Amino acid sequence: MKTNMLGLPVAESEKLVDDLNVLLANFQTYYQNLRGIHWNIRGKRFFDLHVKFEELYNDAQLKIDMIAERVLTIGGTPLHTFQDYIDHSKIAVGKKVSNDEKAVQLIVDSLAALLKIERDILQKSGEIGDEGTNSMVSDFISEQEKTIWMMNAWLEESI
Repeated sequence: MKTNMLGLPVAESEKLVDDLNVLLANFQTYYQNLRGIHWNIRGKRFFDLHVKFEELYNDAQLKIDMIAERVLTIGGTPLHTFQDYIDHSKIAVGKKVSNDEKAVQLIVDSLAALLKIERDILQKSGEIGDEGTNSMVSDFISEQEKTIWMMNAWLEESI
């Protein structure tokens, strides 16, 4: 079995690069959705949500860089054009979302889609002993699960 400079199997690493690029494309859509709802949110919850959405898009921007650098580390080339992102993204585009509940639901739905991709990557990276990818994606998953929980708590009606 041929291995790369990290000691990982080449063929499986190339497949992992493809999956990480899909994650990258979906994170770019998620990021842009967050920018849009940050800019366009309206209503009585504006001040709280505007700040929260900025926090989330700053975090997403850091994760985008981490994903791209992981692709490079394992020997691939990260996607980097808008067309690539559009072609590979599964996350719904949130256009002109200004309602607070719709904005938060968009975040929940986007994170749920990211989790599916990440769990698949986690399994594949674990199978080939790619601890670097495994650790990064595992950290993403735990953070996003908590964010989904908090966003869903926000969406619940008071009893």
